Amino acid sequence: MAADAKWRIAFALCLALCVNRVTPSSDMVKGFTTGFAQALDKCKAELNIPDNVMQDFYNFWREDYALVNRDMGCAIMCMATKLELVTDENKLHHGNAHEFAKTHGADDDVAKQLVTIIHECEKEHTEADDCARTLEIAKCFRTKIHGLKWAPDMETVLEEIMVEV
Repeated sequence: MAADAKWRIAFALCLALCVNRVTPSSDMVKGFTTGFAQALDKCKAELNIPDNVMQDFYNFWREDYALVNRDMGCAIMCMATKLELVTDENKLHHGNAHEFAKTHGADDDVAKQLVTIIHECEKEHTEADDCARTLEIAKCFRTKIHGLKWAPDMETVLEEIMVEV
């Protein structure tokens, strides 16, 4: 599989963060993939993101997979910045995050809940290093989404993505 295709798949998996109660469709995943893949491609070039970060994206939703790579936090922060989901102080931009979730299939209540979850995780993690803090926020978010039983079915997401690649 080509490196670009792998990154698109990895990024689409990350995008599944926004897929909660909404059943993923090929159109929705395609829209996520396009927007996030562009941000990831830019971040990959800017940060010289190593291939092991791809593995972290690929395994993001596995509860038994330990996310320990600081570089993944850097990649997520870069993408969030490119998508204008964070402020200049690297804090969640509530309005933009809410609109982003709605644009990608969430209704108003679900979008509010997603923003609340991320904000709660952000308040729990105050590490000085932005990349390490972002990684901890992502892990917290993953745990809370699993707790709600909103984590995406990875086989279905991968099938839909592979159709588009």
